[in-house]
Amino acid sequence: MSAEEVSQEERILRMMKKVLTDVAKDTHAKPGFRHPLSDNTVQGIRDCLALISARERELVEARGQTMNKRPRFTDEPQKTVVVPLSSLGRKKDTPAGDNN
Repeated sequence: MSAEEVSQEERILRMMKKVLTDVAKDTHAKPGFRHPLSDNTVQGIRDCLALISARERELVEARGQTMNKRPRFTDEPQKTVVVPLSSLGRKKDTPAGDNN
């Protein structure tokens, strides 16, 4: 599969996912009201979204990438800690006998 075909397929999958989620949002019924879509249609949308996600995962894995890219807030704690190398192993020289 060429890069252009993958790109086209990914664009199609993204657009299908967007349209299906927009339909779900636009037809959302308030609590106590009957949903305008039938139960079979709602289940069909869920099944389609699951298939789209599975195919997107296959395409990403075929490129040797992972799907762990998630948006982060700038103030979100990081899981890694960066330690500057300049601070490692350097102690201030103190004269012998100075214990301060």
